[in-house]
Amino acid sequence: MRLRRPAVTAAASLFALFVAVGVTACGVSTTSVTEQEFANELAIPPLAKSDVEDGVRTFDLTARKGSTDFPGQDEPTETWGFNGAFLGPTLRAERGEKIAVDVENDLSEPTSVHWHGMHLPAEMDGGPHQMIEPGETWTPHWRIDQPAATLWYHPHPHGETESHVYKGLAGMVILDDDASAEADLPDEYGVDDLPLIVQDKKLSDGQLELTHDGAEPGMLGDTVMVNGTIGAVQEVSTEKVRLRLLNGSTARTYAFEFPDRSMDLIAGDGGFLAEPAKVNRLRLAPGERAEVVVDFTRGETVRMRSAEVDLGGVAVPTTMGGNDSFDVLEFRAADELKPSPGPAWQTSEHAEDDALDEAEVAKTRKFELEEREINGERMDMGRIDEVVQVGDTEVWEVRSNQPIPHSFHIHDVQFEVLDVDGEAPPVEMSGRKDTIYLEPNRDYRLLMRFEDFTNPHLPYMYHCHMLLHEDEGMMGQFVVIDPDQEDEVGVPPASEGGGHEH
Repeated sequence: MRLRRPAVTAAASLFALFVAVGVTACGVSTTSVTEQEFANELAIPPLAKSDVEDGVRTFDLTARKGSTDFPGQDEPTETWGFNGAFLGPTLRAERGEKIAVDVENDLSEPTSVHWHGMHLPAEMDGGPHQMIEPGETWTPHWRIDQPAATLWYHPHPHGETESHVYKGLAGMVILDDDASAEADLPDEYGVDDLPLIVQDKKLSDGQLELTHDGAEPGMLGDTVMVNGTIGAVQEVSTEKVRLRLLNGSTARTYAFEFPDRSMDLIAGDGGFLAEPAKVNRLRLAPGERAEVVVDFTRGETVRMRSAEVDLGGVAVPTTMGGNDSFDVLEFRAADELKPSPGPAWQTSEHAEDDALDEAEVAKTRKFELEEREINGERMDMGRIDEVVQVGDTEVWEVRSNQPIPHSFHIHDVQFEVLDVDGEAPPVEMSGRKDTIYLEPNRDYRLLMRFEDFTNPHLPYMYHCHMLLHEDEGMMGQFVVIDPDQEDEVGVPPASEGGGHEH
């Protein structure tokens, strides 16, 4: 598939920044967010239904077009969704389960579904090599073998990911294990355990608008929604509420906070932290997730906000969302609240096997992000950029060399952040992660192990999760192989891994 936008040159990027500076000098922010009236019940994505046969739990997802009635609009908005008009159901499974997903494409164009944060074979990953043609069904299947975590799913067509996600194709995945089953945590889905998919949109004449005009790191919408609800309100019936936060935006970075209380951070992208950590503010870039537990007092009304974001030395924070501050979601506590547990949990029985050891590092790789390139290369579907040996533990040293936001995501693995510029990472980065915000001109050392799955032809991706950047070429490919497969590494066959009838 050809890229739909021209290459971005250094001169073009500088021009965009000069334009942004000019706008800022006039006192007008191009990324201001409209304050909403909080009067609409928060939509909770339904738990996806599944059938179990011959030991395999099978889910059904259908990508389709629909329409959504957003408040304040004169007509329904054309949207895309899975099994509905906008977004999709939450898939839930346990460690050790074999699962399959029948993914049907009812759109008029090809798409794909990537299981973001999932450890699984490359041919089941749902990247740009596993396209599903209109009218076809793709059925990936794998065994869940990773800790309890909050993941998500979304399309990954090369050059079109931003558009497909922006229109509404996304949903959450919840994985459970022995540790989460026994944890002292709020756990009633939709009541005191809330999935929160936070996104920003631009609505023009009632329709979703996706434009860029040289803006970095992509279009920042002026309307913020949670689970597709604008001005969302959630009734609170318990003393503590667990929030599974997902930044499902295509470009905007958030800094979530409550005005008068801290949050207990309990998990990052890939699962529980070693212990709860008190945080006052939590920065999440596109693709990142976190779980927090928040205390409420009976009878109160309080809003979760996104504060001004420390983007870490970007050139023009005003036009890149750094100066935006706005309410996201309103909570209304009942006059009487039920007692809540924790937060506390025990170490999983799999912890020793899951542990990473820097002493076992077999190779260190360097990745530099600049313009729309990684290590000086734009994405090429027919080129394998890195070859990894199965079972190896590696360190990836990642750096952004330009003063605009980047969010780095690696498929298949969950990594640990060893250090940032040689210093211990902040507590928000202390758990397992698969996506990380890169502050400009800082060095991030990421520790990971490549297990289980080999394929010398079908690659996994690594890329910027600012989806405009990804679409315009800031992505690379790696394969995981057995040592005797080195001579087999080659161009991925065009016909392999695509959609098929099942």
